[in-house]
Amino acid sequence: MKRSWTMVASACLLAALVIVPMSADVKTRQRTHVKLEGILGKMFNMFGGKGAREGFVSSVAVKGNRKSMMSDSNGQVIDLAEEKVYDVDVKKKEYRVTTFEELRREIKEQQERAAKEAEKAEKEEGRQKEEGPRKEWEFDFKADETGQKKQIAGYDTRQVIMTVTMREKGKALEDGGGVVMTADTWLGPDIPALKELADFDRKYYEKLYGADAMGMAADQAAMVMAMYPMLKDANERLKKEGAKLQGTPLFTTTTFEAVKSKAALESESSQQQQQGGGGLSGMLARKVMKKEPPKARALVFTATTEFQEVATSAAATDVAIPEGFKEKK
Repeated sequence: MKRSWTMVASACLLAALVIVPMSADVKTRQRTHVKLEGILGKMFNMFGGKGAREGFVSSVAVKGNRKSMMSDSNGQVIDLAEEKVYDVDVKKKEYRVTTFEELRREIKEQQERAAKEAEKAEKEEGRQKEEGPRKEWEFDFKADETGQKKQIAGYDTRQVIMTVTMREKGKALEDGGGVVMTADTWLGPDIPALKELADFDRKYYEKLYGADAMGMAADQAAMVMAMYPMLKDANERLKKEGAKLQGTPLFTTTTFEAVKSKAALESESSQQQQQGGGGLSGMLARKVMKKEPPKARALVFTATTEFQEVATSAAATDVAIPEGFKEKK
């Protein structure tokens, strides 16, 4: 069974924008989708199946130290006290038990593989790591209240678009390069039950990944972080600023863009011209090879979390292994 489904379904990048420990139980239906672009997307979609390409709709419940996520075909029960994950195959009526320690080892192996794949991808794309002293970075943050409103899951929400720009110190983004992370969020009223869900996700991911948890599946996060280590800092800043806003996120679309420096863009353009030749013949060669001119910005991923229904209570059976299911050794 692909564990990536249930880990993506539990939370996307900004599921924990507002984190306040509560004691309420919760039961929701939510849609989640993480779309990786470029080489990252090709690698993940090759192994992630239909769900990786289209996303998932699942029933999610939290009661005490347990959380359950179930779709028509797969599911997962997480127990923070036992530090165990129960991966459920609904069609076969089976489940498999994995400890948190086993998951940590698996994540470490995935990160090591992802680092190698990232290095390979850079070579294939003709990218080279910049030499010289390590860059220093500056952050720009803005939050725009658009004035747009709509109902989501029965709650009145307002749209807030938050943008974090991480650029080389003392330079404009277009000159020194950097990253841009944007969260298009629809905020409803304070909903204690959903804060409990966000708090559970935070505790779970921190147990597995440490404080750098971003709510992505282990294999997805490992690939993205290997190629774009700046994502960690941008995500932390976005969460910090987002926590200052009033309300509970009910629908969030997060995008992450990598921006090439002016020097890097000119270098790529020069290499492309040398490969295809200059003038009219070079243009024709590039057209035949279907090779587009290098772009300053590249979309790395888009992550979406939408709550479709929210109930402020859950029963013990909602977070239990379905009756009659057998453990697969």
